Amino acid sequence: MPVVHDVAVIGAGPAGLSAALNLVRAKRTVLLVDANRPRNAATLRSHGFLTRDGISPLELRKLGRAEVEGYDEATVVQAVVDLVAPDGDAWRLHGTWRGAEVDARARTVVVATGLREEFPALPMLRAFYGTAVHSCVECDAYDKAGEPLAFICETDDVVERALLIGTWTDDLIVYTNGVAEIDDAGHARLAAAGIVVDERVVEDLEGDRSGMTGVRLVDGHVEPRSGGFVRPTWHADLDWLQVDTPDPRGTLDRDASGLLVVDRAGRTSVPGLYAVGDVTPPGPEQLIVAAGHGAVTAAAVHRDLVGGLTDLRDAVQ
Repeated sequence: MPVVHDVAVIGAGPAGLSAALNLVRAKRTVLLVDANRPRNAATLRSHGFLTRDGISPLELRKLGRAEVEGYDEATVVQAVVDLVAPDGDAWRLHGTWRGAEVDARARTVVVATGLREEFPALPMLRAFYGTAVHSCVECDAYDKAGEPLAFICETDDVVERALLIGTWTDDLIVYTNGVAEIDDAGHARLAAAGIVVDERVVEDLEGDRSGMTGVRLVDGHVEPRSGGFVRPTWHADLDWLQVDTPDPRGTLDRDASGLLVVDRAGRTSVPGLYAVGDVTPPGPEQLIVAAGHGAVTAAAVHRDLVGGLTDLRDAVQ
């Protein structure tokens, strides 16, 4: 019979690595599976992570993975997971990597796969993303403070996010790209904060190897801008999580965006299945917050595996 791990953690971002680290320190056998396709791979520096402010996100992942691999209880593999499904009293996990297969079983599963980003269709956006243009305001606005910035947003939270960015600069132009709608009250709030709104269609960003220099509109006008922020939309790619068919364990709850609904300790509506990080509401969060959630979920997994610890269960809810 194949080895049955105590826990399979799928995804090795800060949330998954933190969960895996705390679980191996609880003497749980952990299978950590990661496709090594982080959403923030284009970002040169991550910020706000205590003792690691300014570190490369890839370096942070590398350090965390090495820490987990240092424990005998950990098995770390690289694979693209294509199946997680109930299998008797456990879970079956299947994945592939460069022709090799991973086929394993685990008593519990922690989903920490994050999200996929989709950006406005601007040809040069990717060229400047992670250097001049960012998506995380809390992470990167400090380094753009006082600069002439653009905020490209096609979603209905444009006003609130623009007001947030405006606390770091007094020269901000919001580009709705002809998509996002701002009502009169929203316009008034932005005007009161000194934020300009341009509802014309954006054709592209301009710049060279030295950086971004402006925003070019479809009518040919180029507005000088040294950088800015973009509001992506996020998608939870979870087709491999096959628990939506009738199962005695229960039905998997998701929110309107497809994110996995969990309690405060990361438990989904299906016993034995947990989720943590960006794949849970409210979605993308700072790295240090995701790592904290991973630690909380690890505690819940360990206590649930022990069983009967109702007082401790309540403590982490």
